[in-house]
Amino acid sequence: MSSVLTDVASEGRMSPLLLANRNAAALWTALAQVRGNEVVQRPGFVGVKGSERGGTRILLLGPDPDEDDLAALTELVRDRRDGKVVVEDQFGTVDLGDLGLTSRRLPVMIRDTAPPGSAGGASSSPPAVEIVRADSESLLETVERVVVHGFPLEGFLPWRPGEVFPRTVLERQDVEFFLVTRDGVPAGACMVILDGTVGGVYWVTTLPEHRSRGIGRMLMHAVLERLSGLPVTLTAATAGKPLYDSLGFDVITQATWWS
Repeated sequence: MSSVLTDVASEGRMSPLLLANRNAAALWTALAQVRGNEVVQRPGFVGVKGSERGGTRILLLGPDPDEDDLAALTELVRDRRDGKVVVEDQFGTVDLGDLGLTSRRLPVMIRDTAPPGSAGGASSSPPAVEIVRADSESLLETVERVVVHGFPLEGFLPWRPGEVFPRTVLERQDVEFFLVTRDGVPAGACMVILDGTVGGVYWVTTLPEHRSRGIGRMLMHAVLERLSGLPVTLTAATAGKPLYDSLGFDVITQATWWS
């Protein structure tokens, strides 16, 4: 992990941005490990050499990567598989346009520590809606199908069971999955990363035929209840940001995503 993150954590004053950044690093490291991907760990970034369909993923770990880190990052980008690469820079410090990549901006958000039941709005689910921890292979496969098709994860289409979330991920203590069903039919899902000091929520998904029915809000209430006592972080898509605003999340930075 980055020396910047380690030093700040040891002093007990880790900033919200560094909390979010560390959680994102935990996400990509965990997925790489269960998928059998190579992880490139540098002081300034963590990189994952994924499959041909998954591509290469790089996350900057601090605002000041040195020359060696930049050289290694450039090599990873140029060596990307099948042209697929995503570089997430939450600090806005690198310009990868010369490498043929284009950028977009996404808000990184965090919600301060809050007690149970404080998410705001109705937290109970109607009788037709059920939210469960996906802690079995069959439920995990359903979550994966919902996320791949609903988010969607276009690089993993057509869907191949176990490619995004291999079953061994269920053995990890730092990863959890949630599934929403409506009238017994899968409607939404998400993934949670727990790293001890913050909870991260990823791929919050509602399938198209179940949207505009409060599925995402009910899912987030369940996740926030599970993560009560911890700050919670996520990166918001444009469509989801109003929901997260209403749940007490604040924007801490506009991350630059190069692809």
